[in-house]
Amino acid sequence: MQATDLHFGVVNAPGQRYHPAIIAQAVSALCEMFPRRFWIAVGSGQFLNEHITAEKWPSKMDRNQRLKECVDIMRALWAGETVTHNGMVDVYDAKLYTLPGYMPSIVGAALTTQTARWVGGWADAMITTSRPQDELKQMVDAFREGGGEGKPVYLKVQLSYDITMHKAVEGAHQQWKNNVFSSSLLSDIRSPVGFDAAGAMVRPEDMKAGVRISDSADQHVEWLSRDIEAGVSELYLHNVNLNQSKFIDDFGARVIPQLILPG
Repeated sequence: MQATDLHFGVVNAPGQRYHPAIIAQAVSALCEMFPRRFWIAVGSGQFLNEHITAEKWPSKMDRNQRLKECVDIMRALWAGETVTHNGMVDVYDAKLYTLPGYMPSIVGAALTTQTARWVGGWADAMITTSRPQDELKQMVDAFREGGGEGKPVYLKVQLSYDITMHKAVEGAHQQWKNNVFSSSLLSDIRSPVGFDAAGAMVRPEDMKAGVRISDSADQHVEWLSRDIEAGVSELYLHNVNLNQSKFIDDFGARVIPQLILPG
């Protein structure tokens, strides 16, 4: 990333596998390396990733409480405070000795309107995933109503683009079929075996419910333009199939130049 001026970020679930003090230190180092270019998105996590600690998997409500505690801990550390905290996460006498020089941007990850409204009250921005325009508008509105007015909205767009419609569908099904389920289901799956089992019954024709599939660049322009109309500030495009060369070439030449993002 040092050879570019791109802004970039990561998604993280502090509180179980990753202690917030460790995440705060890592973010501080990255902000020192890439000033005002790096952001961190935080979410409540998935059992598939977090179960390795052998701790009890909390309810969604408790995970949200834990997440907010982690956010408060990280912000206090970035502000130069020595932090001791006892709650759903414990910290004792923690202090960062390399501070970021500014308060890093924390992006709240949200997949439901309820979560979007909640993160609006404390996050610097929201990130969510692509969905029909009316549902996306509801997400954006909920974020704004919860306190996110004037804050950016990032959209991770799950798409499949290839030389033919058949290849686009086939590639999406091969690579992404396990990810078409609701967040409530995916967050509670414990093992890779369970993850694979969840996708075993997904048919190629089911993929359009969770992935934007088309071999037409113009169709993708139309979809992405609607996202911008719904209030999205930044688009992060994820071509879920393996034909990345065609995706990069065609979107660079025929899609991205037609999009006008705010600011």
